[in-house]
Amino acid sequence: MKKIILLAGPTASGKSKLALSLAKKINGEIINADSMQVYKEFSILSSRPKTSEMKKIKHHLYGKISVKKYFSAGDWIKEAKKKINLCIKNKKVPIIVGGTGLYFNTITKGISKIPDIDQHTRKKVRNLFQNLGPKKFYNQLLKIDPKVKNKILVTDSQRIQRAYEVKIKTNKSLFDWIENTKSDFLDYNLIKIFINTPREELLSRISARTNKMFLENCINEVKKFNILRVNKSLSSNKLIGIEEINKYLNGLIDLDQCKELINIKTRQYAKRQNTWARGHMKNWNKIYSKNFSKLLKKTSKVVS
Repeated sequence: MKKIILLAGPTASGKSKLALSLAKKINGEIINADSMQVYKEFSILSSRPKTSEMKKIKHHLYGKISVKKYFSAGDWIKEAKKKINLCIKNKKVPIIVGGTGLYFNTITKGISKIPDIDQHTRKKVRNLFQNLGPKKFYNQLLKIDPKVKNKILVTDSQRIQRAYEVKIKTNKSLFDWIENTKSDFLDYNLIKIFINTPREELLSRISARTNKMFLENCINEVKKFNILRVNKSLSSNKLIGIEEINKYLNGLIDLDQCKELINIKTRQYAKRQNTWARGHMKNWNKIYSKNFSKLLKKTSKVVS
């Protein structure tokens, strides 16, 4: 069977470094499964692998999409399939690495074959979302599609807009479409690995990474993003650090407070990723070692 390695884990768990070393050992190529590392305008805030690292081993789907564009899990899986097939054609092992659980779900469980939503409908829904705000929009969504209740949070702006546009365009609930899905990779050997980093270790890594981002001038990245005036409904706005750095730039908080707010939000995100893994990745190989060489050895053993 054709082998695909899925390498997931919470933010700051060291996935990119591990994927790079693993790819060197097993003749692999790396495919991005992080919803923020797809954006070309954000390399620092999204912790995208360095250009020097990406030159050592071929990396796919990093920094390819404009922050001004809508990019869904459906868009990702279309691109990922092309890259997986290209890797296999070139006798390379695809290593899919990232922290976006929904992307991994499209590999392991499939994605519903929802008809394409036209730009007019999409724009209409985005405008409605902006005019009503998240809470009122969500309540209106529940009226037309009660199946959304308890399945999508009001804070998940991208998915509630998606549910709304699917319902008004197809007259079927998003969850009716989801019900009849299966993976396109049933004939593949999916090796599923989750880096199960302990909480204290993760907190330390998150703090160190935040400091590193500021040393690399993530503030300038946000300034450039602000000039683009990106539609507020697009998911690129949700990147951790944008809101906090703008508060700093507007004089509402000092630099230390800005860093701490980013740390807090990143810790909360890591917690959500671990919660997702407990619910959706029960049959994955959970691995961890503080020593990188041992971590690589454990991972290599799983994939061999």
